Amino acid sequence: MARGKDIDGSVSVPTFYGKELRWKREAAGMSLETFLEGSFYGKTYLSDIEHGERRMPVELARHADRVLGTDGFFERRCEDVRKARRGGHAAYFEKVLEAEKHAATIEEWCQMLFPGLLQTPAYARAVILAGLPLSTDAEVEEKVNARMARAELFDGNHRLPEYWVILHESLITDPLLAPHGMAEQLDRIVELVERRRITSQVLPRKCVAHPFMTGSAKIMAFADAPPLFYTEALHSGDTIDDPALVEDYRRSYDRLRAVALSPEASLAMIEAAAGDYRNGKQPNRVE
Repeated sequence: MARGKDIDGSVSVPTFYGKELRWKREAAGMSLETFLEGSFYGKTYLSDIEHGERRMPVELARHADRVLGTDGFFERRCEDVRKARRGGHAAYFEKVLEAEKHAATIEEWCQMLFPGLLQTPAYARAVILAGLPLSTDAEVEEKVNARMARAELFDGNHRLPEYWVILHESLITDPLLAPHGMAEQLDRIVELVERRRITSQVLPRKCVAHPFMTGSAKIMAFADAPPLFYTEALHSGDTIDDPALVEDYRRSYDRLRAVALSPEASLAMIEAAAGDYRNGKQPNRVE
């Protein structure tokens, strides 16, 4: 069996773990397909694990220990890898953190805050301190840096997800930061739209009744896996993978999209608000 391209296990805990998995598999004379017999995973998924790009589900780790005779090694190390991958993020966000990198589409709604993928460092810092006011400077910066690393999703040369976001008007007209900080945050949205990295819409304040009055929403679809829905509260998050229930949430998101301003009108509103903040003015509200 031909050996694959070498993996640098010194890069991170996940790549070290993945390299060890591949070494054990190849030493046993197993191809990706042979190794996966009796599991529910595909060879692309396993290859991503071996390159440190995806987490190892505990059931697959148990499968590895069984077929490779590794006495529970991979199951015991699963949690170490998960902790390393989510550095700066809450444990409940782990599945989303990985899913964002592999999603074909991401559709997001967050009524109270700009979504993490779109936040500037100043905005992220203010949000983190508001929720965790006793954090040390080092803890805050770790979380800010982790959030900024997620935003690299829009800046690489790799395949980009189709990202659609619906923003409540209050995020634009009710400043969380000083005027220059708000201008910077809105400029970030405008820049991503103009680079065709995202599509954004604004839900007017006057639209009081809408499908997602009770919480945030993040819907992710994949080319090779079932879709996911994620919603978040102050200190918890919930990931739903039941396809029928995710489809219900998707239909609700479509209804929300239908009552929001068009992408063109939304961009004009965000640009105007950014200009107002730069000039020390309070942006106008949609009547």
